Amino acid sequence: MTASTFEGYVRPDGSVGIRNYVVVIPTVACANGVAGLIEKTVPGVVALRHGHGCGRALEIGMHQAALAGLGRNPNVAGAIVIGLGCETVNASMVAAEIAGTGKPAEFLMIQNEGGSRRTAEKGSAVAERMLHDASRMSRAECPLSLIMLGLECGGSDAFSGVTANPAVGLVSDWLVDEGGTVILTENTEMIGTAHILSRRTGSPETAQRIVQIVEAAERRTKDILGPLASLVIAPGNMDGGMSSIQEKSLGCICKAGSRDIVEVVDYGRAPAGKGLMIMDGPGYDMESMTGLGAAGCQLMIFTTGRGNPAGFPIVPVIKVASTSRLYKAMEDDMDVNAGTVLEGRSLKDVADEIRTLALEVMDGRQTRAEVNDQGGILCLYAMTPAF
Repeated sequence: MTASTFEGYVRPDGSVGIRNYVVVIPTVACANGVAGLIEKTVPGVVALRHGHGCGRALEIGMHQAALAGLGRNPNVAGAIVIGLGCETVNASMVAAEIAGTGKPAEFLMIQNEGGSRRTAEKGSAVAERMLHDASRMSRAECPLSLIMLGLECGGSDAFSGVTANPAVGLVSDWLVDEGGTVILTENTEMIGTAHILSRRTGSPETAQRIVQIVEAAERRTKDILGPLASLVIAPGNMDGGMSSIQEKSLGCICKAGSRDIVEVVDYGRAPAGKGLMIMDGPGYDMESMTGLGAAGCQLMIFTTGRGNPAGFPIVPVIKVASTSRLYKAMEDDMDVNAGTVLEGRSLKDVADEIRTLALEVMDGRQTRAEVNDQGGILCLYAMTPAF
């Protein structure tokens, strides 16, 4: 393998996965139990449990698209969609969108199959077949231009914008220069930086869209928090030395390096082109990572200053610690120690370490989050209260 290639699983639509999962996707929270039974019955299958799918009319389209996007993710070899039968998200449409990539996708409706046990039994038989077919797939050498990298930060501290985030920014530049795609998201962590980001675009339309989504995040924050809006950071952020959302934002956007921003995409939607992108998405890590996975990211890099161990069910997540103190305190959860920058190591050296690890992860090496089974429960973006 050269520095410009990786070993991945080529899908029928030409996309390439770095993992080879068979997933069970419940379209509504009421179907989580059946998805869990299938996962328990067929080891190796991943159930993407979540708490939505019905009753949030303003978000149904977004949630349906996100669930379909997760099934289309290149790291997925096959998908079984489990519907209840009376929910708003349409299981047959989700399965059809996934099948449009050429990969196997089937759907079952609990109310039509005779209940939970019968649906689980039928779904398990399908899952076993898909898992058998997936196990016969082999990796092939592919160009880095087929990689989509998602950027995330959580539990940031005052050093995140000095060590971990700038190092990741160099990795971002490297992948964009290789023809790949990088997505920066978390709108609330861009508040106060719209003027910086908008200058990095090649078109007035993209610049205007960046300003719109950042201003919308700021308005919503002010509507909710009023005079405390400038402090929309977690207690851990403040304990880590941060003073305001603007300070956090200036560090956050460092992850996106220095290349031009070519497109702004909606939550969970795949970009039309390649290069550096911004996704319109929330600041809550778990919802944000779901959007990145639904957009098609095969890999994520997650920087943290306070220590966030969360991974994602179908996408390997590389954890980069901002300080040596954190790395030593949570060595079981951290993949890279960017805190060595504070001890004299160069940002380039840390970036080279992250890049080398990223290439190894693309070829199959597990991240700490994967080893620790930190896939977690899927969280879809919830903009409105339930009713």
